[in-house]
Amino acid sequence: MEISAVPTTSWVPAKSARLLAWERVMHEAVAATRAGRWQLAHAHYAQALALSQALFDALDCPASRPEDTLAAFVVTRLNVADLQRQAGELELAAHGLCGAHRALLALTRDDGVPVPVRQAAFRHARETHAALLAHLAEQGDCPNVLHALRLSGMPFAVQADCMLH
Repeated sequence: MEISAVPTTSWVPAKSARLLAWERVMHEAVAATRAGRWQLAHAHYAQALALSQALFDALDCPASRPEDTLAAFVVTRLNVADLQRQAGELELAAHGLCGAHRALLALTRDDGVPVPVRQAAFRHARETHAALLAHLAEQGDCPNVLHALRLSGMPFAVQADCMLH
């Protein structure tokens, strides 16, 4: 009897129906944005936010895919913030980015969260960190953004015209 080799990569669960639905809705949101159909884009992004939040909330599920789930969470929030900035809703954009960053940082610091989830959260927190820095560079004095950046413990420079509170 011959024994077959065991794959060296760890088993990754198939994408959930919710993750597949998120991908479909995001494609529709991006297509609507590119076509300048703002109302439709907003509606699709609202759906994507709800789906990505549900995925995020189920991260402790054994079948979750932390890397994909956190990517969905971050990509949705980055795209929504871009759309909000384009609409002149700068405070709303900053609020969403700060919330996403804080949520990721909370995961990285929670000893009850599995290590792969914490590692994925740390990787994705770098993306929200960069988005917050870009927002700060574009908008200047943003106390909420500065607070979120300080929470991360990652270095950042503040423009001379941006006051620290």
